Amino acid sequence: MSTPWNGTGGGGAPTPAPHAEERPVPPAPPEWRRLSPRTLLVHCGWLGAPLGSLALTALATGGRITGGAWLTLAAIAAVFAVVTAAGWIRWARTDFRVTGENLEVRSGLVTRRSRSVPLHRIRTVDLTASPLHRLLGVTVLRAGTAGSGEGGGELSLEALPVAEGERLRAELLARAATGAVAADPVLARISWRWLRYAPLTFWVVGGVFVAGGSVYRALHEIGIEPWKIGFVRRAFEEFGNGMLWLTVPAALLAVIALGSVGAVVLYVENWWNYRLEWADAGTLRVHRGLLTTRSVTIERARLRGVVLREPLLLRAGGGALVRAVASGLGNEEENRKRSGLLPPAPRREAVRVAGGTLQSPFPDASVTDRQDLQGRHLARHPRVALRRRRVRGLLFAVLPGTALLAGLGAAFTPVLLHAAWIYAVVTTPVVLWLARDAYRNLGHGIVGEHLVARSGTFSRDTVALRREAVAAWTFSTSPFTRRAGLVTLTAAVAAGEEGYRIPDLAEGVAPAFAATATPGILDEFLTHPARNGGPTAAT
Repeated sequence: MSTPWNGTGGGGAPTPAPHAEERPVPPAPPEWRRLSPRTLLVHCGWLGAPLGSLALTALATGGRITGGAWLTLAAIAAVFAVVTAAGWIRWARTDFRVTGENLEVRSGLVTRRSRSVPLHRIRTVDLTASPLHRLLGVTVLRAGTAGSGEGGGELSLEALPVAEGERLRAELLARAATGAVAADPVLARISWRWLRYAPLTFWVVGGVFVAGGSVYRALHEIGIEPWKIGFVRRAFEEFGNGMLWLTVPAALLAVIALGSVGAVVLYVENWWNYRLEWADAGTLRVHRGLLTTRSVTIERARLRGVVLREPLLLRAGGGALVRAVASGLGNEEENRKRSGLLPPAPRREAVRVAGGTLQSPFPDASVTDRQDLQGRHLARHPRVALRRRRVRGLLFAVLPGTALLAGLGAAFTPVLLHAAWIYAVVTTPVVLWLARDAYRNLGHGIVGEHLVARSGTFSRDTVALRREAVAAWTFSTSPFTRRAGLVTLTAAVAAGEEGYRIPDLAEGVAPAFAATATPGILDEFLTHPARNGGPTAAT
């Protein structure tokens, strides 16, 4: 065979022809990954409730299983077979992978569904594990994306091995790692001295009645009438026959004691091993939970602000809690679960955590001097706002109760006439005090990059929002507020509760405040007088 020549004439050794230039081989796409096979066992967790009901029925009837119970058991077996088959099909037909730019999920049998979400749209990653998940060593990963306010933008993978869930979370949030972690990234850890704040909530009383109603409903559904149980009937008879001036306070104390114990138990379960930290310069992470663990990660770029919340009882005890205002936390229920940054704790600690979350001092305004820690002020609201709160309290709290008792007294017994004036005498100062407190809590201002608003008495909320996060303003009035010269501003934010109110501003101040807080949004709706005064709303 002859060797091809390259060149012209002359002696010397022959030069072989160069090979064609080799093209780079594109990298193979990542392999599709499956969920853990233990997902099938997770789907069987629903059996606990019906089997527990059957066990309670057998215990209440002395071990006798009625024909209806056998039918129920047969129905449970049939449903178990269907659910197990559906769970197996779902597991077999669900897989996912992370490419360089997207998270891709395929699922479905008859209708095959493929979803691809760009990694830069993922805002939060939540790892949740119930007691059953923890027993099986798996976790549920939920990735919240932009536009997931109603859950439509959320991806959920159930169930992943814990180690794989942690790795996948790191993959999804890799774009958020925009810098180094601070010297001390941990903002807060649980302190069990905070347990004293657990009973200072509404659920100390309300939770007892909710739990009691749930037990009654469960017993009723399995055929047990609580009122027919011997010791329950005897307890109510003795309560009715006793001296009410002793039994009623004793019952109230028992409810408070039970509620306090329940509140402490829930506090421990929800906030066990709590830790709030900056995982890196762009990622805030909350880890908590005893039986059901939860690890929520929030991208700093999607953190719109924080809310310092002080319910009435908690405020009286010197406590507060902190919630995040962030996009991508899901619907209203999921947002309530995921947005908690700090449990009920000392107010000083809450202010510190809020400032650490904002990475700037939190504008904490005192109700005594209306001045925050850095000497800045929140603007007062017009005095007429106090009058409105007094009138509303008297019209909607004092007057209806007094009129009802007086009417019943005139129709049936003079005793209720005395109850009417006693009710009026007792409730009037309480209503006036609450109105005064609600007015003193009103305030608004601009502190650096944040818009600050405070309002409320049963729950005094101080919200600090990034001014650039406000997308729109709503000006609300009623015939009564227009007559009083007041207007309520609502800042629309694509995060948290999606709207934060600043009630009862002077109508001449509201447009100027909104225009100053968010330059450019209201320009086309405002008129600017040539002299004296700021901008006003255009007509």
